[in-house]
Amino acid sequence: MLEKAKDLLHDSPVQASGRSGVPPFMVMDVMAAAARLEAQGRQIVHMEVGQPAVGAPSHAIAAVRAALGDGPHGYTETLGVPSLRRRIASAYDAWHGLKIEPERIVVTTGSSAGFMLGFLAAFEAGDRVAVALPGYPPYRHILSALGCEVVAIKTGAADRWSITGASLMAQHRIKPLKGMIVASPANPTGTMMSGEALGELIRCAEDAGITVISDEIYHGLDYAFAAQSAARFSQNTIIINSFSKYFCMTGWRIGWMVAPEPLVRPVERLQQNLAISVPTLSQIAAEAAFDSRDELEAIKHGYEDNRRILVEGLPGAGLTSFLPVDGAFYLYADISHFSDDSYVFAKRMLDEAGVAATPGVDFDPVHGRQFLRLCYAGPREDMREAVARIGGWLKDFRR
Repeated sequence: MLEKAKDLLHDSPVQASGRSGVPPFMVMDVMAAAARLEAQGRQIVHMEVGQPAVGAPSHAIAAVRAALGDGPHGYTETLGVPSLRRRIASAYDAWHGLKIEPERIVVTTGSSAGFMLGFLAAFEAGDRVAVALPGYPPYRHILSALGCEVVAIKTGAADRWSITGASLMAQHRIKPLKGMIVASPANPTGTMMSGEALGELIRCAEDAGITVISDEIYHGLDYAFAAQSAARFSQNTIIINSFSKYFCMTGWRIGWMVAPEPLVRPVERLQQNLAISVPTLSQIAAEAAFDSRDELEAIKHGYEDNRRILVEGLPGAGLTSFLPVDGAFYLYADISHFSDDSYVFAKRMLDEAGVAATPGVDFDPVHGRQFLRLCYAGPREDMREAVARIGGWLKDFRR
């Protein structure tokens, strides 16, 4: 029977498309491996997935509970519930002193949908789009699936691990770029760009006719200095944000886009066809989440404590070199004196020490072999346990 099933599978006319052949998002594979060990009774410290350990804020939960008794919750307007769009726009005034028209706000199914909508609205198949290495893997994977050409720009310590105007123009002169993605705070590095550096990069890109997409999903989680929105420097930048990180609502799958005025209607048409609208209850929760600022700031202070535990504790544990831990909730550690294969290193650390982290090759296929990303959004006691486990493991580590 099994052989017959294999023959049927082999003879199937259904074949995966070339565009589906993107690499896996490796962090999800690590999470699955950690879950398998937990199912065997192992106690795993989770530092692999970039999500808060706490749930949605109390005002969001209360609003949804109240809404559940209000009858059916059907489709909303494609661009989002108007009151939520107004609330998001007003947040830019409160946070950055910026006036954003609510008409430019598009509510999306998480930041992932925001990126897909932005890429589809701004780029054609074959367009060249620059991304930083190291950087968030789905930038590259989604662009590739849509037929765009990904132009990876290596970053380094001298430029705070960010694309610069000079590095962008160097690629543009080789062959014109159509777009660029910038992130501050960045994933996986946790580093941030100064407002001066961000503004200069945006001006350089726009002067060359390059569309800028600014990933701002870690805004609110800044420790070294205040994060600046790209909206301060241009109305032509596509801004992507999310309720997943600062607002602790990853599973609710809700985010937003600030779209340049000429792209609002194209994005609306795309969302009409791809999703119709964003889940109604998630929009209700998101609007109420703005009323939980004190609660969310307390959670942020917890991340700061976790950050301090790792920054102070990891050097003694053996991980002595890491990038500036400016914002978000990531620490990007150099493991080159232990291994030249971060995938193998991460697998061994999970199997042998019970600490799940993400190999740098997920974020940088070239130089990521020397790095490991550690997420410090978990409980404080887990951070202390991680330092102790890593220290004990590396003490007797053999390549």
